[in-house]
Amino acid sequence: MFAKVLSGSLLGIDAFPVAVEVDVGRGLPSFSTVGLPDNSVKESKERVRAAVKNSGYSFPTGRITVSLAPADVKKEGAMFDLPIAVGILKAQGLIKSDCLDDFIVFGELSLDGRIRPVRGVLSAAVTASRLKKKILLPVENGDEAALVGGVQVYGVGSLPELVEFLNGSKKIEPASVDVETYFRNREEGSPDISEVRGQEHAKRAIEVASAGMHNLLMIGPPGSGKTMLARRISSILPDMALEEAIETTKVHSVAGTLNGRVLITARPFRSPHHTISDAGLIGGGHVPRPGEVSLAHNGVLFLDELPEFKKNVLEVLRQPIEDGVVTISRALVSVTYPSSFMLVCAMNPCPCGYLGDQKKECTCTPMMVRRYRSKLSGPLLDRIDIHCDVPRVRFTELDGKRRGVASEEIKKRVDAARDIQRERFGGTRIFSNSRMSSRQIKKYCEVTGDCLRLLESAMEKLGLSARAYTRILKVGRTIADLEGSEKILPHHVAEAIQYRTLDRSPV
Repeated sequence: MFAKVLSGSLLGIDAFPVAVEVDVGRGLPSFSTVGLPDNSVKESKERVRAAVKNSGYSFPTGRITVSLAPADVKKEGAMFDLPIAVGILKAQGLIKSDCLDDFIVFGELSLDGRIRPVRGVLSAAVTASRLKKKILLPVENGDEAALVGGVQVYGVGSLPELVEFLNGSKKIEPASVDVETYFRNREEGSPDISEVRGQEHAKRAIEVASAGMHNLLMIGPPGSGKTMLARRISSILPDMALEEAIETTKVHSVAGTLNGRVLITARPFRSPHHTISDAGLIGGGHVPRPGEVSLAHNGVLFLDELPEFKKNVLEVLRQPIEDGVVTISRALVSVTYPSSFMLVCAMNPCPCGYLGDQKKECTCTPMMVRRYRSKLSGPLLDRIDIHCDVPRVRFTELDGKRRGVASEEIKKRVDAARDIQRERFGGTRIFSNSRMSSRQIKKYCEVTGDCLRLLESAMEKLGLSARAYTRILKVGRTIADLEGSEKILPHHVAEAIQYRTLDRSPV
C-alpha cells in the first residue's frame, strides 16, 4: 500500500516542497525514514505511532518505509509528523478522499493526536502560493499563513479532525486575516527620546544615523545615557512597510521567536550580551539557524560594551554590514539569511571609563587605553559611519523642567529624508544612503571647491582611510537630505568629519 503527501522543509528563510512517500508492506514490524532526515525527523515515528493509536485508528503491524524527496537535501524539524501520519492513514484506506493532492500538509503531533504549532509557517505559505496549493496546518499557525494572499489555509486541531475534513464529514472554513488591522494596532515602539536629558549632540548624531541608516558608535563614560539613547532609536525610524514586515516575520518564524505574534510591525531591536559566540551572532549550528544579525533585519542591532565582545565575534560582522546578507556554509548545505540592520554600538573611552571626563580622573595608562581600543580593528571601525561622543550629563540638564524634542518630531524629519532617498534610488535595491555603491557615491555625492579642500585637509591631518572618506561623503549626503539641500555644502561635510571621533582622538 502506497501513499504520497506533499509537505515542505526550510532552507534559510525560504521553504521548498518535500514529497512524503509512505509504503506500508508485509514483513517484520519496522519503521524506517530515508531522505537525509535529522534526529527530530527520525524520532517522528514514535510520535506518529502513539498519535495514530490514541486517535482511535489502527497502526500497521508490517514494514513501513517513509521517503522524503528530494533525497539529497537535509530535512529537519517536527513538521513532518502530520504528513507522515496522513500518509500512513491514506495507505490503509482510512482517508478515502483524492483531494489530498491539492494540499501541502505540515504540523507536529502530540502523543494524544493533537496538532502542535510549528515554525517557518509563513515561508511554507509562500511556497504553497507559488505552487497553487492549499495548506493544512496547526490551527495556531492559521493566521500567520493567511498573511500570504492567494492561498487557502485550513487550520486543524487534531488528527481525527483532519481525517474527518479530508473525508468530507467535517467542514472547516479557511483562515483569513486583515493585514491592515495589525498595522493599525501597531506594536508600541521604543520609549520617547525626549525622556533622555541633555545629550543634544548625541541626539543629532542619532537623527543623522537614522535618516541614512548609518552605523553608529557612541563613546562615553558609564551612566552618560548611551544605552537609553540606543533603546529609543527605534522610535524615530520610519514605519515598516508590508514587504519589510513580512520579510522580518519570516526570519523570526524560521527562528521560532514570534512568541505568539502573527506579524511583526515594529522594527526589531536586538541587544545580545557580550558573551555571545560568533554562531549566536551570525547564525549557525549543525542545521543553520538565524543569528542575532538576521533577527535584527530591518531594525537595530545594539552591541553594548563593544570592546568586551570577543574579537573573532566582531570580525564576522564585516560581511553582513557590507552586503546586508550573511551566508552560512556547512558540509551538506549553504544558506543565506537577510541581515540589513542599523548597527548601534556603545563603549567606554578607556577601561576605567573616565578618559577625558571633567569630574573623575582616569586611572588608565596610555598602554592600557591603546590595548583597550585595539580590540576594535580598523576595518570594523571604518564600517561604522558615525562615531559620537556622549559626555557626562550636567546636573542642570537633569532637573526635568526642560523637555527635549519628542521622537515624533524627529521622526518627521527622518521620514522626509528617507522619502528623498527613495525617490533618488527608485528602481534599485537600495533604499538608504548608507547602501550607496561607488558609482552612486560618485553620482550623488559630488563635492567641489571648499568641500573638496575641507576633505583633503581632513584626510591629511587625521590619516583617514579611503573607506572612511566614502563614509564621510555618505553621511554628508544624509545631512544635506535632512536640510532638503540638493548639493552637499561645506557645513554638511564639516559635520560629517566631526563624526569620526576615533579617527582624530589621540590614544
